[in-house]
Amino acid sequence: MGPSQVTTGAGPLGLKILEDLGELDGRLVLLRADLNVPLHYCHDNSGAVEIADDFRIQKALPTIRWLISQGARIRVCTHLGRPKGVIDSKYSITPVKDYLLKIFPEIDVLENLRFDPGEEANDPITVERIVKGCDYFVNDAFGVCHRSHASIVGPPNYLPSAAGRLVIREVEMLSRVVDSPERPFVLVLGGSKVSDKIGLLESLIDRVDTVLVGGGMSFTFLAAMGIEIGDSILDSQHVDFCKKVLNSGKRIIFPCDSRALSPGGELGQEAGGSLPTGSGEVEIFEGSISNGWRGLDIGPQTEELYEGEISDAMTVFWNGPMGVFEDKRFASGTESIARSIAKSKGFTVIGGGDSARAIRALGLDEEIDHLSSGGGASLKFLEDKRLPGLDALLSSGERL
Repeated sequence: MGPSQVTTGAGPLGLKILEDLGELDGRLVLLRADLNVPLHYCHDNSGAVEIADDFRIQKALPTIRWLISQGARIRVCTHLGRPKGVIDSKYSITPVKDYLLKIFPEIDVLENLRFDPGEEANDPITVERIVKGCDYFVNDAFGVCHRSHASIVGPPNYLPSAAGRLVIREVEMLSRVVDSPERPFVLVLGGSKVSDKIGLLESLIDRVDTVLVGGGMSFTFLAAMGIEIGDSILDSQHVDFCKKVLNSGKRIIFPCDSRALSPGGELGQEAGGSLPTGSGEVEIFEGSISNGWRGLDIGPQTEELYEGEISDAMTVFWNGPMGVFEDKRFASGTESIARSIAKSKGFTVIGGGDSARAIRALGLDEEIDHLSSGGGASLKFLEDKRLPGLDALLSSGERL
C-alpha cells in the first residue's frame, strides 16, 4: 500500500465528482451514504419498525441511480443511531435496506457500520474489511463528513474515490454562504446550547450583517446581559463567551419577549414530558422572566422583529429552533422563522437538524434554496470549509 496521492477534480474545492471515476461497468462501488433516518417503533406488540422520515434516503437516490446507469455494482454502507460498537437489533439496518431494495433490488446493503467498534475508532482493520473486493469508493454521506470514522476517512487510502451528488451540492451551497453572500446577510441561531454554536459564531460574526438569537441559547446571552431568566436553561460554562460576543460591537439581536411555562408545568409528550399536551400555564414575559418560570420560546414581539430582519435579507442561514417546537404551545417562534425564511427573496439555507425537521413538517422545504442533510457537518464546514471526510477525498490515493 503506497501513500496517498494528492488529486484534484472538477468539483468544488477540487473534489472529484462521479464522472471523474472513469469506466464503472461491472465494477464494485462502495457507497458511503448517510441513511441515519428516524425510526418509529410500533407499540402494538408486533415489533414492527417504520421509517418516520425518509429525507436522508431520498437525498441518496440520485447518486445510486447514476451509478446504476453506468453499470456499476453497488455496496451501500451507512450507520443508524448510536449502538456504541455492539450489535443491537433496535438499530438494525433492515428497515432502510427493505426500503432501498424495493427501488433497487440489485444493490447490496451492509448492516449498521456502528455495530463494529472499529468504525468510530477509525480502525484500519475495519477499513480493510469494508473495502475488500471493491474497485471504487464514493462518499455521499455529508452528514458525517465531520467525523474521522473508518468508513469516511479510510477508503480513500485504498480506492480511487469521488464525492457523490449530495456531497457536491452541500459543498457548493454552503460555500456560497461563506464565500460570496449577497447582503444583507442574516444569521439565525437557535437551539439549546451556546457551546454548539461557538465555532460558527467565531467564524461568521465578522462576515454577517446581523445575528438573530433565539432558542434555549438566548437565555445564556440574556443572563450575561444581567437580565433575569427565571428557571430557563443556562449554559453557565459559557457566560463569559457570551459577554465577549456582546462586547464585539457586532449587530446581534436578542428576544425582547419570551413565552414561558409556569413552575411545575410539563412539556408535551413529544418533548419528553408525561402528558400528550403538556401541563401548566403559559405566559408571555417582556424582558425579565419571573422566578420559577421557564422560557421555552420567543414571544410575539420578537417574532415580528425577526420577521422584519429576514424580509430585508439577501442571504439567510438558519440553524436551531427558536423554542421547544415539539410542544405546540412553544412552536410559534420556530414556525414564524420558518415561514419568514420561506417567503424571503434572498438566498436561503437551513443548516440541518431540528430546523430542517421543522421546515419539512410545515411543508415549506420546496421554498428553501438549500436544506442541508447534516446539521453538525454544515456548521463545521461553515467554520473553515474543512471536514475530515472532504480532506480524505482530496488526498485520495489509488490502490496499488
